Amino acid sequence: MRGILSLLVASLSLSLALAAAPPEFPSTPAGQVLAGYLEAMNSGNKDKLEAFVKAHRPDRPDALDRMLDLRWNIGGLDLYAIESSQALNVQAVMRDREGTGRYHRMSVTVSDADPPLITEITLKAILPPTGAPVPQRLGQQAAAVAAWSTEIDKAASAGKFSGVWLWAKNDKVIASGARGKADREKGIDNTLDTRFRIGSMNKMFTAVATLQLVERGKLSLDDTIGKVLPGYPNANVASKVKIRHLLAHTGGTGDIFGPEFDAHRLELKTLQNYVKLYGERDLQFEPGTKWEYSNYGFLLLGVLIEKVSGQSYYDFVAENIFKVAGMTDSGSEPESTTVANRSNGYMRDRFEIVSNEPTLPWRGTSAGGGYTMAADLMKFAAALMSNKLLKAETLAEATRPQFTTGDYGFGFQLGRPDEVRNYGHGGGAPGMNSILRVYPQSGQSVIVLCNLDDPSASRIGDWLHARMPLK
Repeated sequence: MRGILSLLVASLSLSLALAAAPPEFPSTPAGQVLAGYLEAMNSGNKDKLEAFVKAHRPDRPDALDRMLDLRWNIGGLDLYAIESSQALNVQAVMRDREGTGRYHRMSVTVSDADPPLITEITLKAILPPTGAPVPQRLGQQAAAVAAWSTEIDKAASAGKFSGVWLWAKNDKVIASGARGKADREKGIDNTLDTRFRIGSMNKMFTAVATLQLVERGKLSLDDTIGKVLPGYPNANVASKVKIRHLLAHTGGTGDIFGPEFDAHRLELKTLQNYVKLYGERDLQFEPGTKWEYSNYGFLLLGVLIEKVSGQSYYDFVAENIFKVAGMTDSGSEPESTTVANRSNGYMRDRFEIVSNEPTLPWRGTSAGGGYTMAADLMKFAAALMSNKLLKAETLAEATRPQFTTGDYGFGFQLGRPDEVRNYGHGGGAPGMNSILRVYPQSGQSVIVLCNLDDPSASRIGDWLHARMPLK
């Protein structure tokens, strides 16, 4: 018993010490390299970053880009606690600077050289340590609105937010606004009437369209690809992959982005063009045994929708989702078509912001793309919650975990089990980022759309998600 009490006292003393004084970096080679890494990365300064990479990562030409990406993604890191320290290795708990209460475990191993070279570095998200400060939920709606507005202004001033936001409850807007430029070259501001490219957020529309066909008896979740598409080029994919696998990203069907896409980007004008390019590929794993995000899987869902409905994917979604929900400003017109009020996208190129036009597909697909407006997404959320688009039992099935990962349903990303129930989807690609979260128990929805890289929208949505009143 005395031994246990001694350990408890020691643990309490350590916690009090951490709370009383900021932790210090070890004076070891590994500790000092970690300190230098954080100083350079947090600064965003070109000279400091290049000097650090030259001294400690000369074998990794991509190290500077990785550090810049990390700073963009999490705003920088602050040391919270040292977990272990040896001369050539240090493991520490870090807290990111975005205010979302996220913590990370960082491990740095260096060589016995002068200056020491980084031989291994890892960063992994972890749950907040016991007693660590985390965001507190705000009890009053007005306080949450004011705090969220301040956070958005801060991000916009730092060049990390350009877009719109909308928070609604029971079809009534609680907060909304716009910041930044829709067209930097012409000086056109973003407004609530601006249309934004939405990336993978489009997967929700594809999932709803597929499930509507299931409800109508035109498809079954257990239909194989080969049953609906008898001429599919790969026999394994055709005979083993079911519609439920495609919806849940458990089909092993792989991605579409990479060198092949880059080489044929402007030639891929129809969903069938994608099947012609990728259709002969074999499975990456046995369907149903693993979760792996698959853009090609959702591309195939679009092909199945076209086959069963006799319409183009775009016409089916427009008629059965957009029209039903009252979404008058959403679509997937080719990039060569002028779309009124559609923002231009801007992506990071190291220390500059440039147009994302060289990365855009010819047209959005059932895997992602297209464009929408914040008000349209509010209508989509309302139509889901009121069962205008899907029956209650179908929506419940689509928004429950479909695999052991627990955070994905049928075309919907899900909140953690320890959170209030929520579902939706995000979208991210060069020069675009979007997020929709639906809170069915309280009738709330949160929408953020940006014409900058991920996570310009999701970090703003996450900030409110951690603090918003739940009633």
